[in-house]
Parts: sequence; structure tokens; C-alpha cells
Amino acid sequence: MAVTRTIPIVPARSGSHAAPSGSTNIQLAALPPLSLYVHIPWCVRKCPYCDFNSHEAKDDIPEDAYVEALTRDLEQALPQIWGRKIYTIFFGGGTPSLLSPKALDTLLANVRARLPLEPTAEITLEANPGTFEAAKFEAFRASGVNRLSIGIQSFNAKHLQALGRIHNDEEAHRAIEIAHRYFDNFNLDLMYALPDQTMEEAMRDMQTAIDARSTHISAYQLTLEPNTLFHRYPPQLPGDDTAEEMQTNIEALLADAGYENYETSAFAQPGQRSRHNMNYWQFGDYLGIGAGAASKISFPDRIVRSLRHKQPKAYMDGVDKGKHILEENTVTLQDLPFEFMMNALRLTDGFPLHLFSERTGLSINTVQKEIEQAKQQGLIERNHEMMRPTARGKRFLNDLLQIFLPEEK
Repeated sequence: MAVTRTIPIVPARSGSHAAPSGSTNIQLAALPPLSLYVHIPWCVRKCPYCDFNSHEAKDDIPEDAYVEALTRDLEQALPQIWGRKIYTIFFGGGTPSLLSPKALDTLLANVRARLPLEPTAEITLEANPGTFEAAKFEAFRASGVNRLSIGIQSFNAKHLQALGRIHNDEEAHRAIEIAHRYFDNFNLDLMYALPDQTMEEAMRDMQTAIDARSTHISAYQLTLEPNTLFHRYPPQLPGDDTAEEMQTNIEALLADAGYENYETSAFAQPGQRSRHNMNYWQFGDYLGIGAGAASKISFPDRIVRSLRHKQPKAYMDGVDKGKHILEENTVTLQDLPFEFMMNALRLTDGFPLHLFSERTGLSINTVQKEIEQAKQQGLIERNHEMMRPTARGKRFLNDLLQIFLPEEK
């Protein structure tokens, strides 16, 4: 599962940036690219490390009712995005590959009937190896899905069991075989610093992913997130020094294999960066529909974030009544610099300076003091065109972002 499919809503704060206190009005010369995120909340079994909005499917998924709710959710959101084209679509979860081909085809047809879709749009489906059937994925491809993100996590049977995954190592290899048959472009999600994992085991996992010839690899360190079983009953994980050494060795191994580390945890073959996630990291817009989905929508004078109800039944009931939005707020001028940097500074190449103004409506001089502080600490480098994190800034990203966090009053 991809960690970037939704961006958290940052609570409004009064801060220290050079903007009128409490002001929210901005001036955007043009609106950023728009993506569509569709959340499918069900999975076969909740993984003990997972803090995403996923719910075990005790019985059959009510997919017809859910597709209808997603369509109505989309229709109710249309006034916010009139005339705007969709450049990428991402089906996240949960386990979206639990959907039947008929349900996915209906949903994509409903999207195309209501929104202008870029002819070369990237359409990604997250998939669990335990749900792979050749005929099913052939049908997904025929419906328009052109990229997969496969939640492998490990090729080691012992570690898959420890992670509570529903697939085994043989099913992982079978999923990759089917992916190659129908898709030219797919990502493999891998995790490292797993319970009792050795360096040799971590590197073997990554080499297996390289040998699988995927176009993209996401390599995440396992962390103990609140509200997860692992947080309540922590397993024995490798120490911080070992985990950092694993990360360094993994980055070197993937670089030698021709993968570009273009974002903190993302590695791509040339020309195969995730376009959907790049839109997140470059502070583009996204409409999120489905249970627990988040949205960021820009208007000429403001940027609005919203979050839908997380429980599938509450969400579907809410859509019927037009009350499916759990939270909605306009991002303040004080929060905009941090929200932009929280995304853009994850990118190895950083960002062109003009992008800050284009996406926030603010001058880069608004954060000149913070930029100087980050430069003095060796966390960023900047010239007249670009700003990017240094190697130290990448390693201590949280410290870098903290500099741009508005101060509480």
C-alpha cells in the first residue's frame, strides 16, 4: 500500500510567516493539475502494521452500492472542479483488487462520463498478491487500468507471516508473472527493518524485486504507527543504526540497478516515475472520493482541504443525505508554506522556485528566513532557479520540515 495516496489535513494555525493573521485569500494565476483518488476500504484481513482506513470484509463487499455511492460523491463534487481535466487516477485501499472487473469497469465508465480525462492518463490500481487471478487482471487492463502497485512487502515466507499478509512467497512471484503479462508499468511495495530481519534478508528481498524487472519500487521502513496492533504489541525490530544501514545499502543497490531515487521512498526506472504521486509531491490538486478519502482543491483565491467519513456505512449513508464530508477547511496563508514544503522537499531534485508561487500564491520571499536557517544547518541548497534537500536534508527530513512549521501562538 502506498503511503502517499492521501495527504493529512493540517490543522489551521496562526503562525510566524509574513502574512496577515488569520487571512486565507490568495491569488493563483492558474490552477494546478488535478488527480482523482478513489478509496476502496475493504481488505481480506487487516495487517497488524497498517494505519490506513481499511476494514476487514466479513461478508461479501457491497460493491454495487459502493460504486453507486462513489458516483454520487463524484457528482456532488463536480461544481468544485468544473472544466478541469483529470490527469491521473489512483485506486487505493484497503485492497482495490478485491473489486470485480464489472464494478471497476462501471466505475471508470461513470468517471469518464462526468469528467474530461487526459487521453494518456495514468490509471493505477493497488493490488494484493493474494487476490491475483489472470482473467481478472486482464479485464482490469481492458477497462483502462494501465499501472499496478503491488503490495509485496517481502518475498520471505517468515516475514510475510510476521506481517500478517494473506499471501505467501509463491503467490508474490505469481502476481508479478501476471503483472508482466498484462501491464508494462507496475510498482512493487517492499518494506525493510522487519521483525527479526537481518541485513542479508533485507538485501535479498530488494534484489528479488530488481530481478522481477518492475518499472518502479517503493521501499519503506516499517514503523510502529498509533492505532495498530504492532503499536499495542511491539515486535522486535532491528535497531535504528541497523535500519539506517539497511536504507543506505538498499539505496546503493537500487542505484546500481538503474533505479532513480526521486523521492524519499520511491525508486523508478527512467521515465517511470509515479505521475499520480508526483502530483501530490508538487502540491497539485486531487479530488478524493470514497470512505476516508481526502481532497485538496485549489480555487483562484483559496485552497480547500476536505475529508470524507471513514466508516464505509457512514460514508454511504452520508452520500445519500449529502452529508458525507467529515471535515472541511480552507488552508490559511500561515500554513501554506509548510504544506508545500511538506510535499516538495520529499523530492530528491527539490522544486523550481517558481512552483512555490504558482501553487501557493505566495512569494518565495515569504519564507526567506526559514530558507536561510535551513541552509545554515546544511539541510537545503538553493540557486536562482531551484531548491532541493541536501543529502543531510534527506536523511533528517523531519528536522528540515520543522523549520517551516508555523509557530503556535
